[in-house]
Amino acid sequence: MRRFHVSAVLAILLGTALLSGCGGPDDSDSNVLRVGTEGTYAPFSYHDPETGDLTGYDVDVIKAIAEKLGRRVEFVESPWRSIFQNLETDRFDVVANQVSVNDERKARYDLTDVYVQTDGVIVVRADDDRIKGVADLSGKTAGQTSTSNWADSARGAGAKVEDVDGFTEAVQILKDGRIDFIINDNLAVLNYLAQHPDSGLKTVGVVGEQSSQAFALRKNSPLTADINKGLEDIRADGTLEEIGDKYFNPEPKQTRSTLQLVKDTLWPLAKSALKGTIPLTAISFVLGLVIALAVALARLSPIKPLSWLARVYISLIRGTPLLVQLFIIFFALPQAGITIDPFPAAVIAFSLNVGGYAAEIIRAAILSIPRGQWEAAETIGMDYRTSLRRIILPQALRTAVPPLSNTLISLVKDTSLASTILVTEILRTAQIAAAPSFEFFALYGTAALYYWVICLVLSFGQGKLEHRLDRYIAK
Repeated sequence: MRRFHVSAVLAILLGTALLSGCGGPDDSDSNVLRVGTEGTYAPFSYHDPETGDLTGYDVDVIKAIAEKLGRRVEFVESPWRSIFQNLETDRFDVVANQVSVNDERKARYDLTDVYVQTDGVIVVRADDDRIKGVADLSGKTAGQTSTSNWADSARGAGAKVEDVDGFTEAVQILKDGRIDFIINDNLAVLNYLAQHPDSGLKTVGVVGEQSSQAFALRKNSPLTADINKGLEDIRADGTLEEIGDKYFNPEPKQTRSTLQLVKDTLWPLAKSALKGTIPLTAISFVLGLVIALAVALARLSPIKPLSWLARVYISLIRGTPLLVQLFIIFFALPQAGITIDPFPAAVIAFSLNVGGYAAEIIRAAILSIPRGQWEAAETIGMDYRTSLRRIILPQALRTAVPPLSNTLISLVKDTSLASTILVTEILRTAQIAAAPSFEFFALYGTAALYYWVICLVLSFGQGKLEHRLDRYIAK
């Protein structure tokens, strides 16, 4: 009876955790056009520093096309490195983020008609005279997003490529002297230099032929022809040219001071903590503890297959990176027909991860209770479950609180990884704010302060809980 109970609890908990967030995307509203975009690549896709709204050339172009088609646009922000994975797993219908046309992408995706053409320009530090053109790139180090056309251009010129998340990060590490050059759209570079005339950077040449940009869709998408028709319409009535004039004006704009930028970002960071980081931490930790208790009891079970399964689970969780676990749940499971929304996917990954680590903490805490406690409970007629609930776990909890608190605090910080699977939390909000302003130190430092404050509150709570549980310890 006792053994069956443990097995059933373990199976139910793991099944519930896996199935709770499962479900395909909502296709009930065929009038919605789901658009994937970066949200951190000015002037094509970024958040307006004054209003916080998503804006940019690509954003306005796809909005204008959708208006011609009578559709409502729903934007889904994704890091560039995973944007095509999200497209393939049906997180959105089309990518509007300066997708360069090449043979590989033509073979794998539907690409619309070209809506803008750009040159790739080489950007170096203003005091660096070693690079004057493509011929000087061999043996130098570039900072590029590894999946971009510009990374291929740098490799083709004989340069070593350091992978970065995007243009903003590349600019910063170039200014820091950690790379020699970057290659990017001349429009993006001109926009940056116009807004930051004292950046200490310069352009020194053009790379290869013009790059043609198109919208990308899944292969054989019925939307491709519609978007081409909408693009033709906005080109014919002059809307496309008007949008270009709006964003490709090199006139510098008034920028906010660093202090004002931080002040304006405090509330968005707080909202992302309240709506993203804290709920994600709390839900994942509670579910993780339930899983951990079940796994710990299975690990202690005399039933060999059950104990072996618990060992395998713990080994898999502790032996693989959390980021890989997130990617398997979010990107790999859709290929098996299981599509999970971003927040539930993060909850499942973090809960399973906590379960693997906390199971050993709980097991060790239970084993630390002298055998005589079990025997005394049996002497007065308690069964296994009653002994566990009334005698063993209260004492084990006091022993387990410090290491479990460390697990909780680590989980708070680990939630920053959820930004890689479309969850908006503290780090993602800081990235959005830093993209157009390039104030990395101030904004990432502010984000770090938020994480620290949350961890301080949890540490205070740990001390209070330990003091309260002292009553269960024999003096």
